[in-house]
Amino acid sequence: MKTQNVSRTVLAAGVGAVLAATALLYVPELVGQGPPPPPGPAQRATIAAHAGAQAALPDLAALIADREKWLRSHPEDDASWAALGAAYTERGARIGDVRDYPRAERALKRSLAERPAARGNVDAQLGLGALAGARGDWKSAKEWGERVRKAEPGRWPAYPVLIDAYNGLGDYESARKAAEKLEELHAGAVVRARAAQAYRNRGWREDADAAALDAAALAETDAEKAASLGRLGDLAWERGEAAEALARYGAALRLVRDHGPSLAGRARALAGLGRTDEALRDWRAALARLPLPEYLLEAGELYEAVGLEGEARALYERLRSGTWVRGEVTLGLLEADHGTPAAAVERLRAEWARGHRSVAVADALGWALYRAGDPREALGYAKRATDEGLRSALFTYHLGEIERALEQTGPARRHLAEALRINPEFSPLHARRAEQALTALGELPDELPKELRPEAPAEASTAAGTGTAASGVTAGSGVTAGSGVTAGSGTTAGSGVVAGSGTTAGSGVTAGSGTTADTAASGAVRE
Repeated sequence: MKTQNVSRTVLAAGVGAVLAATALLYVPELVGQGPPPPPGPAQRATIAAHAGAQAALPDLAALIADREKWLRSHPEDDASWAALGAAYTERGARIGDVRDYPRAERALKRSLAERPAARGNVDAQLGLGALAGARGDWKSAKEWGERVRKAEPGRWPAYPVLIDAYNGLGDYESARKAAEKLEELHAGAVVRARAAQAYRNRGWREDADAAALDAAALAETDAEKAASLGRLGDLAWERGEAAEALARYGAALRLVRDHGPSLAGRARALAGLGRTDEALRDWRAALARLPLPEYLLEAGELYEAVGLEGEARALYERLRSGTWVRGEVTLGLLEADHGTPAAAVERLRAEWARGHRSVAVADALGWALYRAGDPREALGYAKRATDEGLRSALFTYHLGEIERALEQTGPARRHLAEALRINPEFSPLHARRAEQALTALGELPDELPKELRPEAPAEASTAAGTGTAASGVTAGSGVTAGSGVTAGSGTTAGSGVVAGSGTTAGSGVTAGSGTTADTAASGAVRE
């Protein structure tokens, strides 16, 4: 099951934007020495950062080593400390290594110690905003981003930080405005990637795909192009196009053979195509390369779906016992489906109370409440998750199951069917459960549900004959409707009676051909 958090590839792109703002074309020891030699790995990473592009991971590591060496002899260089902190954050986000985050924090705080924010150290503030976002601290990310925007409104790398923060807080309108401002200030792959994410969040699938294609075309490094192609694979998968997703992930992996998000995506697509052995192989590779909490859960559910219970339990336990950032939604879903739902509710209520009110948190909290036996409260959160616009098969399935528990059979049937239309293989476990739930609800009945049926009048305004025929009774040819009253062929007696030609409707009243008797009645023909 793919959770619907801020995209990891998009997040890494945002951190890279911060690196673009902080990484100067340093190598000060080479200044004034004539024509420069071909760029080395550290310089390539810096050049990529200036273009707003992702550097290759070996080049990023070289940049980190270069700045560390420089700072040992130039500890007063605030700009290098800021660049080093941004590079640590980007590496941590891209390889899922939380050990880089404390290093980033120390470097960025040292930068501020050398040149405080009051003296214009915008780079360090921007770096702290990106670090807060990478850790899932959306309130702090928002505060740092807004400080930078206030100080330098034209500083484009502030806007990816703000977009992530607003999305994490559930403030989608502010996220859209920040994305629009980013497009005014900058161009290139990072901007088109952000546009694709914004369109996806609103359910504009074709626009999202077009923007993601633009990002791939504009990518300036293999790493950035692989990230763009992986994003295109995600979009195809979410539309239920497993074969197209597989091709896009394959293209990304031909550029960067150990690209973690694309390894995970290819595993997901292979499972959707029924190629289970290959999917399990790719999940092992993805977890070795990028052991993110959402990948552990999704791989575990595939193992469970194919009957490998021991392997599934091992992955679930690894997820429970790990140290994660931005893992609350995944851990909540783990407990809701494979542990203690009440613990999931407690965890996710705390996340909601922190102000983290994204559609992902709303969906997970709603699902946890349902699993804990409270579908009535769950319904509000599930609707909030689906109302924003994101076309998520998982969210829609959760809503359908909650409605089914509340005996809202019409909406439940509609949403379960919609989940399977969006992506019939959206989860190795839940897609089959959606099919079973839809079958259990049965076919749509021919008659309207009780709550939609018109109410019958308490009393007929006009009696047909001495005895009044009950509302809704059709008297056929030669059938007596009430004492001594014969209704013509196809005539309905009772309230709103249409009497046939020459038929007596009521004592002494003769209605002509097609005349409606009982003028005080509703005029409806009851069947």
